[in-house]
Amino acid sequence: MTRIAVITGGASGIGRAIATGLVLRGDSVVVADLDKERAESVAARLSERGTAEAAALDVTDAEQVAALYRDVAERHGRLDLVFNNAGIAVGGRTDELTLDHWNKTLDVNLRGVIHGVHAAYPILLEQGHGHIVNTASLAGLVPAPLMLPYTTTKHAVVGLSLALRAEAAPRGVRVSVVCPGFVDTPLLDNANPDLPATEAGTHAREAALKVQRRLYTPEALARDVLRGVEKNQAMIVAPASARAAWRGVRLSPEGAVRIAGRSLGRLGSTVTDKPNG
Repeated sequence: MTRIAVITGGASGIGRAIATGLVLRGDSVVVADLDKERAESVAARLSERGTAEAAALDVTDAEQVAALYRDVAERHGRLDLVFNNAGIAVGGRTDELTLDHWNKTLDVNLRGVIHGVHAAYPILLEQGHGHIVNTASLAGLVPAPLMLPYTTTKHAVVGLSLALRAEAAPRGVRVSVVCPGFVDTPLLDNANPDLPATEAGTHAREAALKVQRRLYTPEALARDVLRGVEKNQAMIVAPASARAAWRGVRLSPEGAVRIAGRSLGRLGSTVTDKPNG
C-alpha cells in the first residue's frame, strides 16, 4: 500500500535523499521546505519517477505546520510518515555567540520539531497508526563543543523522541529519532544562516572532516533511515563511526568529555584561536 509521507527540510540534503528513497519504493511524498522554489524543483523531478508534491513551509510557524498536516491528511485520507527533518547548523565558541544564535537555533531545530509533533501526533492517534521520525544528530548523543546551541537542541530532540515513543507505542503510533554523524549536506556550507559569522561556523566543513575523515553521503544515510523505520528502531545512529562514538560515551562519559576537549586542538587555530583585532 502506498504510504503518505511529509518531509520537512525536504528540498536538500538528508530530506531530499529520504524523499527520493520513499518515492522510489512507491510512497507518495510531500516535500516541505522554507525554499518554495527548490521544493517545487525537487518535487517535479521526483514526480517523473513517482508521486511527489511541494509545500512551502516555515517550521517555526506552528499554524503553518498544523495547516499542512491537516491538509495532507484530509486530501489523502491519512498520514503515514512524518519526518521532522528541517534544521540549521550554528557554530562558534560559546563566548562568541549571541542570544540571536541561541534563539534562532531553538526556533528551528527544537520548536520546529515540537510544532511537527504537536500537529501530526493527534492525527496519527485518531487514525491509530503512523510513524514520526525526528532528525537529531550525533551531537545529541556526545559532547560537541563549538556548537552549543546546536547540540543543546539535538539532545532535546533525542529526549523528546524517546519519551514520546514510550507514550505513543501503546496507542499504535511509532516514533524514531535519527542521529547522524557528519553528512555531506549544505548544512555544513551554510552554518549560522542569517546570523553573525563565527570562526567555527565559517570552517564547519573543514572541522567536520578533521573529526570524521570522510563525510557520509545523504543517500547512504537515507537508506539507513528507511531501513530503521521499517524495523521500528528507536534510535537510528549512522555511520558506524557515529555508533562507535555513541558507545564510547555510554561506556565512559568523562572519557568522552576529555576526548572532545582534546579534539579542539585538532580542529586548528582558525577555529580555536581568538581572531586578532
